[in-house]
This record gives sequence, C-alpha cells and structure tokens, in this order.
Amino acid sequence: MSVRLEKCPLYCAEGFSNRANALAECKRLAFAGAVADIKMLTEPLILWFDEAGLSLRQAGRKAMGPVRCDFVGGAVRHRRLYGGGKSQTIAKAVGMKGKARPFIADLTAGLGTDASTLAALGCRVVMVERNPIVALLLEDGLARLAAAAKESDELARLSANLSLVTMPAAEWLSCLAADACPDVIYLDPMFPQRRNSAEVNKNMQIFHQVVGCDDDADSLLPLALSKARHRVVVKRPARAPWLAGHEPGLSFAGKSVRFDVYALKKIA
Repeated sequence: MSVRLEKCPLYCAEGFSNRANALAECKRLAFAGAVADIKMLTEPLILWFDEAGLSLRQAGRKAMGPVRCDFVGGAVRHRRLYGGGKSQTIAKAVGMKGKARPFIADLTAGLGTDASTLAALGCRVVMVERNPIVALLLEDGLARLAAAAKESDELARLSANLSLVTMPAAEWLSCLAADACPDVIYLDPMFPQRRNSAEVNKNMQIFHQVVGCDDDADSLLPLALSKARHRVVVKRPARAPWLAGHEPGLSFAGKSVRFDVYALKKIA
C-alpha cells in the first residue's frame, strides 16, 4: 500500500520558508512551516526542504532517512566514476556495444539510480514515474543536476540525457506514436519487502512505505513488448521468477540481481 501525497506535509529548515512555500504552491503541497528540530515532529512521513534540497524523511527521535534523489554526488557519483563503464552488466543488458547508445525508457524510475548510470554512459533516458512523491524527489534531483551542470561538462552531458515524465507507465506507453517509441524499455518492479529488516537498507524501508509494490508489473510486460523497438530489459532479484511467467531469451546474472532480456530486433 503506497502513501498518498496529501499524507506527507512539507516542512523546512529555518531560513528556507520562502523557497519551501513556493514549492508547495507550485505542487499543491500542504506546507506546514519551518521547524528548528525535526525530531519534535510527530507525523510518520514528511517532505523536508533544506540546503540539500527536497527529501523524504521520517519524523521523531528514532527517524530513519533522509531519502533524496542525488544525480551529482554520493553513491551515484562513485558508480559514474568507478562503476566499470560499458562493462557493467546493466550496459550489456540494454545492448550497449561499440558506439550503440539506445534511447531508453525506464518505466519504474524510482530514485533514478539505474537511469543516471545509463545516461552517464551516453544513452538518452526518459524516466517514467507514477508516484507523485517520488516524482517530486526526481524533479528536485534533476534541478540540482542542472545547476551543477553549469560548472561541469560531464554533468551537462548527463543532464541533457535525462528527462522525466510523471504518469503511469501503461498510460504513457499507450500514448506513444510509433516514431516516438524507445529502443529499449527498462523495468525494475518493486518487489515485496523482505521480512528481515536487517537485509534491507534503512532508507529503502522508507521508500517501500511510499511506493508499495508494483502489483501490476506482470500486465505491463506485454505492453512494453509491443512498444519497444529493440528489446525489453527486466531487472529482477537473482532468484525471483520471470516476470509474468515469461521466459526471457537471455539473462545476465549477478550476485543479487539479474537482467532478463527480451530481444525483439538487433540494435545496430
């Protein structure tokens, strides 16, 4: 069960009321004001705005978080610089070979981690996200990326390769004209959270609360196969069954995840 946007009030750190209020008015959020100590709040989940931008957080004294979208630094930057480039399994799965840089639609964008990896390698990637809370985090991440791109050619290329659509993936696919279809459709459905919370990143526990599970992922696969020009790639836990019970033609397996490839046409 996902958390609705109206259940997440927007708070901000002191000194950021004007910017937070402008965001609230633009996105029709419930702005609850500035607070000096987030630990004093009682809501289970809030949106929080401070010097680092927008984040999703738990409130209270034992709060986990924050969860934010960061295309510039942190783990995304480390993967961009040291992740292995075109030798990464995800790059092979989407068909990157030689100079081929397919146009990719990531239909389950999440926080944009995989999308940014592919965009950094030169692919044009449109992120499709239906959850309005996650979409807000992605928008904030893209805005901060665009600002940082003014000082970095590398980040400018990354920014140019990433875009966002906020709507259900099935709806977006159904509206696509034949000449606008992506070369590759990428799916990474949210699977049920494991019972042992120690196995799950604490921030991802918060993310699970907001997004829930992609119970309609099975029905999305046939539509994706009808719209992709060259292939559909599905990211799955290593031991998970095939999506929709549909056997892929090829799989790239890793220690914890695998990429199931449904090839339709060779990528030139």
